[in-house]
Amino acid sequence: MSRMAQVLVLAQYEDDVMEPLTRPDEARTWHGRFEQITDWFVGGWYLEFCRSYQRRGVLADLEALPWNRPECVQVMLHDEDDDCFGLWMFHDGALAEVLIPRTQRVHVAPPSWRSDSPDPGCLWRTDGPDSRRLPAHSPEHEQDPRLSW
Repeated sequence: MSRMAQVLVLAQYEDDVMEPLTRPDEARTWHGRFEQITDWFVGGWYLEFCRSYQRRGVLADLEALPWNRPECVQVMLHDEDDDCFGLWMFHDGALAEVLIPRTQRVHVAPPSWRSDSPDPGCLWRTDGPDSRRLPAHSPEHEQDPRLSW
């Protein structure tokens, strides 16, 4: 199933650390490679996915890199159904989503036919014109526990 998504990594002076993820590697659980954003003062890399199954494991691989300053690493994720990019940063050694004011990640129970890939939920703006249509957040026991990134 087609499901576009983008990943941006911002990390100053971490070119050598990100280098392994800029090369193709068939052993990865995710597909593609990061492209460096040239001419940026802050180091930046991007990656785009066309299918949801192609991105599984990208956060784990980013977490495993030997960052010089993990506290300064910012990972921005955007799934095609999100209103805006979500922000992930290191907390206690793991990448965790950072709450952004006036946004809410909404998880709804996945349809029964969708068992092939985890659902990341949708990041909605709570102050936009569509905020009145914000879907109800499903109970935790109905949410997909698998990490989609």
